[in-house]
Amino acid sequence: MGLSAAFFDLDKTVIAKSSALAFGRPFYRDGLISRRDMVKSAYAQLMFRLGGGSDEQAMARTRDYLAALCKGWRVEQVQQIVAETLDELINPYVYAEAATLIAEHQAAGRDVVLVSASGDEMVRPIGALLGITDIIATRMSIVDGRYSGEVEFYAAGPSKVVGVRELAAERGYDLTDCYAYSDSSSDLPLLESVGHPSVVNPDRALRRSAVENEWPILEFRHPIPLGQRLRDRPAVPVAAAALGVGVGAAIGLAIYARHRRIKTFSRTA
Repeated sequence: MGLSAAFFDLDKTVIAKSSALAFGRPFYRDGLISRRDMVKSAYAQLMFRLGGGSDEQAMARTRDYLAALCKGWRVEQVQQIVAETLDELINPYVYAEAATLIAEHQAAGRDVVLVSASGDEMVRPIGALLGITDIIATRMSIVDGRYSGEVEFYAAGPSKVVGVRELAAERGYDLTDCYAYSDSSSDLPLLESVGHPSVVNPDRALRRSAVENEWPILEFRHPIPLGQRLRDRPAVPVAAAALGVGVGAAIGLAIYARHRRIKTFSRTA
């Protein structure tokens, strides 16, 4: 256990895609998501984005939709899907710059913690892939091996800070000595809770906040599979790159977008 920690958002910060979106195809293939779910979740994601996505009402809607979508899923089935597809769907999309930065924090004696709104069943195996065991992620209530339709902890927005502060109290971290990294303005509370915040591939609102607060702005551009990173060490230096939500909705958006592309192609063919 380190004396301080580095807290990393996952999507678009450590990996170059949405972790929930990545597993959409195998979830659909295994019958966890129907065509109706695709349309509903695509609409929910669109409304989430158009509405800004970071206000409490938008987060509550996404949380409730997530709970309803996952109700009745067997936890073991979800874990199996993630385990079987992790190397194909996540490994190639890990930013080399993020992997280097994580290794630098670990070498400095800091704990590294993944903090993500995606489900624990997805985030924990991704953490293991990166050599990270400390996870703060969304937790669903489970009854008799199935998701009950209730969310025990939704790790989004200000709730991420709740998880961070609980871990800091347990471990004895001084948050003024800790680091945090994120791409999204919804994580402003997380970034503001530590003494060393940095933004990674920031959205427009977060970039504006970073400039106002004189936070470092990092651009990660090189997703590289783990095997290649090990062969080609050292990875892309972080210094060279420095320039200064809802699980269910993301899953549906991925499949819906693919469906739209196929439909558009068929019309033009």
